[in-house]
Amino acid sequence: MSGTSEGPTPAADLDRSAVTVSDQTPYYRVFAAAPLAMAVVDPEGLVVSANAAFGELIGADPATLTGRAAADLVGLASDARNRHAYREVLRGGQGRLRCTRRLKHREGHSVWVRVTVTPLTGGGPGVLLSATDISARRELQARLRHLEMHDPVTRLPNRALFFERLTAALEAESYERSGTGRIGLCYLDLDGFKAVNDTLGHRLGDRLLAAVAERLTRVADEAGRARAATPLVARLGGDEFALLVEDSTGTEQLADLAESALRALEEPFDLGGQRLSSTASIGVVERHAAGTSATGLMQAADTTLYWAKADGKGRWTLFDPERNAHRMTRQALSSTLRPAIERGEFVLEYQPLVGMGDGRLSGVEALVRWNHPQFGMLTPNRFIGLAEEDGSIVQLGRWALATACRQARRWQTDNPGEPPIFVSVNVAVRQVWDSDLVADVARTLTETGLAPRLLQLELTESAVMGSAGRPLQALQALSDMGVRIAIDDFGTGYSNLAYLSRLPVSVLKLDGSFVRGFQYEGDKKALAPNPADEVIVEAMIQLAHRLGLTVTAECVETAAQATRLRRIGCDTGQGWLYSRPVPPDRISELLQAQTYAVGNP
Repeated sequence: MSGTSEGPTPAADLDRSAVTVSDQTPYYRVFAAAPLAMAVVDPEGLVVSANAAFGELIGADPATLTGRAAADLVGLASDARNRHAYREVLRGGQGRLRCTRRLKHREGHSVWVRVTVTPLTGGGPGVLLSATDISARRELQARLRHLEMHDPVTRLPNRALFFERLTAALEAESYERSGTGRIGLCYLDLDGFKAVNDTLGHRLGDRLLAAVAERLTRVADEAGRARAATPLVARLGGDEFALLVEDSTGTEQLADLAESALRALEEPFDLGGQRLSSTASIGVVERHAAGTSATGLMQAADTTLYWAKADGKGRWTLFDPERNAHRMTRQALSSTLRPAIERGEFVLEYQPLVGMGDGRLSGVEALVRWNHPQFGMLTPNRFIGLAEEDGSIVQLGRWALATACRQARRWQTDNPGEPPIFVSVNVAVRQVWDSDLVADVARTLTETGLAPRLLQLELTESAVMGSAGRPLQALQALSDMGVRIAIDDFGTGYSNLAYLSRLPVSVLKLDGSFVRGFQYEGDKKALAPNPADEVIVEAMIQLAHRLGLTVTAECVETAAQATRLRRIGCDTGQGWLYSRPVPPDRISELLQAQTYAVGNP
């Protein structure tokens, strides 16, 4: 390869026009005794004279080199680029050539030399070729590079070398030349490694990492014997390892490799008398190399490793584009949630709450929807969790409360001859902690003119049970104000009815799973009920009534379910039997009809 300028060589001080093959000139004696390996080469590229240092460098008698092609002696003929540059120097078209070549010594070992070819000055024909042994320097550079590119604990390639190999494998000239054009990666993380370091010390932790590296290397070697190439095993840092498969043959190959790695790590480790067991989680990615970047591949692997951890650890998980798209959508929604509230992208729909005894519309539950400009109309399960995580649920909750109360007041004023209906609004527990909910409700009722008894606030069972301090004080203040408190999805959490007697709760909403359990077994025409379901629900309703609470059943979908619920004393029903969530004007139509028609869409 061509070198860069490194200053003049000792041979540069010679008067090259005076260098001849004659041993009678004083210059020849200098040439012959010089420690720098040199040879005079004629315009045809043949050695005219070589000194002793040159012969020693290549392991030959200098006298036997006369007439030999100099390019063959120092490896210039084997490289097209250097061969062309050498010919240019010989014919005077180029001033100098400097390159590094690897020579095979006659005794069998390799020698790295820095070759310099310069024209003889003074108009003399030919060139002076000099060669410097740089083997020691190259060896030092190689050792330093190895130290730089390998992990000292496991002796595996480190993160820098891994990414160097990965980047090279993803270059078009690499995968287009031959192979499958695909690439695979197993990204591995030890489960519970931090506990080993914290309890047994970093020294034992390092020994565990070294032992893991040995087993993974063995797995890679065994995989390499069955395939054309051995996977690269690297330690990326901490307890993270990677197995890179270039020219992979598909997901089956990567799955086999991940399975082998898991099996290898399942066996306990004996570390100097200390017996340790360890498992690992592995994210597996396999795809076409074309269009894939090192960053993109690692992001996919990191995501998939997270899935493997979340799915229970001690397993491998294959990258799923659909699952990743959902995650990306979640991130996109999270980043635009707060601005969407300010832009007015949220709307409320209302689902009727119907009296089981008389079939009349007694209230509605306000359900928030996000009319997203990219993803369309989104239901709460797509964004409420995100809003709770980033705190925007407080701002969204205030908007929903104010909007629902204004709408309930509008229905009341538009239908003065009908009993007013109440509106039920969901409240997240974070709203109780992160905002002054009592003040928000009081201000909203004052601004809208809605009577407190026409507002119901729904909290989940897990949020209400065990309430103390500020949450309990807020619930009590709201109840004293006249606002009704309902527990949503009752029956899925604590289900502690005795505790309810100490809370300012007035309504229980039975979780839909209980109502869905009201299915008929055997011949549907016989309508044979499952007695256990009915007994459980009836007992819950009776206990709630004894505590002075009313009961609403969610997810009522069939007339048979409604009949059974009515028979066992349920007060209110909600579900698709009566209506899906609908816009406000549809509720106005139902109010004008006075009695709710079962089965209206």
